[in-house]
Amino acid sequence: MKIAVVGGGSTYTPELAEGFGANAAALGIDEVVLVDPAVDKLEVIGPLVRRIMRRHGSDARVEWTADLDRGVEGAALVLLQLRVGGQQARIADEAFPLECGCVGQETTGAGGLAKALRTIPVALRIAHRVRELAAPDAWIVDFTNPVGMVTRALLDAGHRAIGLCNVAIGFQRRFAGLLGRDPGEVVLDHVGLNHLTWETGVRIDGRDVLPDLLAAHRETVAEEVDLPAAVFADGRVPSYYLRYFYAHDQEVAHLRAAPSRGQEVARIESELWKVYEDDTLDRKPDLLSQRGGAYYSEAAVALMRSLLAQDGDVHAVNVRNRGFLPFLPDEAVIEVSARVGAEITPVDVAPLGARQRGLVSAVSAYEELGVQAAVHGGERRVYEALLAHPLVGQHDLAEGLTSRLIASGRDHLPWA
Repeated sequence: MKIAVVGGGSTYTPELAEGFGANAAALGIDEVVLVDPAVDKLEVIGPLVRRIMRRHGSDARVEWTADLDRGVEGAALVLLQLRVGGQQARIADEAFPLECGCVGQETTGAGGLAKALRTIPVALRIAHRVRELAAPDAWIVDFTNPVGMVTRALLDAGHRAIGLCNVAIGFQRRFAGLLGRDPGEVVLDHVGLNHLTWETGVRIDGRDVLPDLLAAHRETVAEEVDLPAAVFADGRVPSYYLRYFYAHDQEVAHLRAAPSRGQEVARIESELWKVYEDDTLDRKPDLLSQRGGAYYSEAAVALMRSLLAQDGDVHAVNVRNRGFLPFLPDEAVIEVSARVGAEITPVDVAPLGARQRGLVSAVSAYEELGVQAAVHGGERRVYEALLAHPLVGQHDLAEGLTSRLIASGRDHLPWA
């Protein structure tokens, strides 16, 4: 089986390589192709991926290319991990919203929309070539932020795609540690939108132990999600991305006073490239853990196994709503615990409350408008999406953010 990683020149790719190498035989991987226009990065990452897989005992062929068609031809799985515009574009996404007093973040608010506008057209062009050249029924697995919006755009265009985020597996690992259980014993009721999710239940042997966990570890969980425990007094634990909503003004003040996450990641990546150039390195370095994306490799490999084997295991994935959340349109893309078999079916989870439903509805409407703006372009569509976002929601803000977004990203917006 051939796997193609589009965006394979990323500093993050060695994390995936560890998972590929450790599971190559079980998955039937005999070829991995890294695809990236940055050939200089591939010349460093490619040999490192090969060494990592050899250390795990895999003799799978590892190749790298800037030719997308060559990379995806015959692939059974195509993984997307794109950053159109690189870290400099991310840094800009984090900066311009702050000028209007709004949070600057690569997946939330105006910064998230800026990334979606750059990324979705590229993802759709890649997906078109996958449909033409990859194996019949090939899957596109999207890691690229904003995952929910990119996945929706792919599904809207008729592609066989699914989105994956590491928030759920992070919670699973942390909750298992607090409960003294093996992570495999812990199943989450995970529900919402990408980067707007809650854990509404934590199940061991079918029993919901979340009330017990919170009774014993409420303050620890509050520290993990960087929010006051009062925010989840209703028993539904928000992801740390909800801080951008529930503590917006504090976060803006923090972001204005400190280096941005993009600047920090750029610094880490600069150090990683020096480490990667060691041609004896055959494992992911400890420094990579600071890059972000904890447990992505494990989540990716587990999902890949279920997509191929149709084993019915439960994963937190981005899929069509299709009536699961009755307050959203069927075509919305939600992030939910789902059984991945011949069909991908959300499992029954403890429901969201009124407060969560309201926020999910508003952000889902923004995502619908944001995907339209990314696909069709146009200043007015950008404005409409921003006006719909609950962190914007005012004409003056939406107008100011629209002009700043377009000015900041003009090089990547052909219609601008």
